[in-house]
Amino acid sequence: MARSRLLPDNFTLTLIAVVLTATFLPVSGQAAVAFGWITNLAIGLLFFLHGAKLSREAILAGAGHWRLHLLVFSCTFILFPLLGLALKPLLSPLIGTELYLGMLYLCALPATVQSAIAFTSLARGNIPAAICSAAASSLFGIFLTPLLVALLMDVHGSGGSMLDAIGKITLQLLVPFIAGQIARRWIGAWVGRNKNWLKYVDQSSILLVVYTAFSEAVVEGLWNQVSWPTLGLLIFACCILLALALGITALLGRVCGFNQEDRITILFCGSKKSLATGVPMAQVLFAGGSIGLMILPMMLFHQIQLMVCAVLAQRYARRPEVAIEAQAAQPAPVAKAP
Repeated sequence: MARSRLLPDNFTLTLIAVVLTATFLPVSGQAAVAFGWITNLAIGLLFFLHGAKLSREAILAGAGHWRLHLLVFSCTFILFPLLGLALKPLLSPLIGTELYLGMLYLCALPATVQSAIAFTSLARGNIPAAICSAAASSLFGIFLTPLLVALLMDVHGSGGSMLDAIGKITLQLLVPFIAGQIARRWIGAWVGRNKNWLKYVDQSSILLVVYTAFSEAVVEGLWNQVSWPTLGLLIFACCILLALALGITALLGRVCGFNQEDRITILFCGSKKSLATGVPMAQVLFAGGSIGLMILPMMLFHQIQLMVCAVLAQRYARRPEVAIEAQAAQPAPVAKAP
């Protein structure tokens, strides 16, 4: 019998199972270090395969899609901070001042890299543009996030270098991608023939990110820092922020005349915030104080965005191939002369 549309798909059910497993059996200690390495290897393999299957012409087209990159950049570093400020009358009395400051910090963060690209790939969006936008967001965010935090929260860091973060992004994203591009001449045809089962590399990387990130949150005392009623209100606040971000990015993609592949990229790259970048930045920006409550909204938002975007990506992935090919054949919108 066909599965009812009201029931979640297998991937979403697997995500729920992974979150429950991380809640009751979180990985910690040396096992967490091992899982971190495994996750990094899976992400590296993901980018290697993207490099192997994307032509250089497609990469240049993605890098030159300046209208899309400008919109994603604006959503990440302008729209989110404005939403955070606009929601203060609602969020501050709802969750308290400290957690609201954590929400502001969340709004100042760059977009996540790995899951944004993986979800765009699952949804069959514009992968070259997603790679360029996500990588640029993380690199610019290293410098812009401290400035936004200073403007929004009047907090200044204690110094320190961000070169380690730049090196990590380069090793995780650019090096495997370039290696895949080099290897394309030998394995490009094989990757093209096996794209149906290679999609499970994307799904596996997302599951690993969810498990390791949620395990870390649980080990750090996620369920002990706030009361259950306050936690519920905080989850509600994160859902409001995510819903507004998803709705506005989707609307902007349509209003600006992008095709569906580009709109998918804008949706998944412009509505995400990075946990991997946010935690080390918080240790620098809020050194000397407790950062538990400051990063709690970020940890919850990260899990919620993964769950919601997984469902959205699966829905986009089920659209007919004919529609995708027809949209890909459409020329990119050209700005009209004034």
